[in-house]
Amino acid sequence: MQHTSTQDTLVGLFVAAGIAGLFFLSFQVSNLSSFTQQDTYTLTARFENSGGLKVKSPVSAAGVKIGQVSGISFDPKTYQSVVVMKIDSQYNTLPDDTTASVFTAGLLGEQYVSLEPGGSDAFLKDNGSIDITQPAIILEKAIGQFLFKSASEEKK
Repeated sequence: MQHTSTQDTLVGLFVAAGIAGLFFLSFQVSNLSSFTQQDTYTLTARFENSGGLKVKSPVSAAGVKIGQVSGISFDPKTYQSVVVMKIDSQYNTLPDDTTASVFTAGLLGEQYVSLEPGGSDAFLKDNGSIDITQPAIILEKAIGQFLFKSASEEKK
């Protein structure tokens, strides 16, 4: 069976399309999917504990991704974790009494910030701050408290 240049070209195009597909998929999985800078605004929230939250973790409201975490730092004066989030500008109607919580996707999944809108008529603006927050629930701490509680009840 002879190979023609047309067959070689088609096989090459097929392989190139496969590599391009894998490249695209890797960007989607790693949250690096946007090559262009989208129009966003910045919000800040302070947590007692941000757990395993990472830069580029999703920010969601009602289960829909509306942004991502752009920075996490420690405030040495208040001993809190300061989380900076970039929110897509199309979601610029978040009330100023919105609450932020750190949740885990599934039992051992990645952590994300969930925003729960309040009922205020005023909206959060660029460089705004979310004042009402709930820290991450640390699985090890919760299990430790459960075991300690169980042990103290058995002694009675």
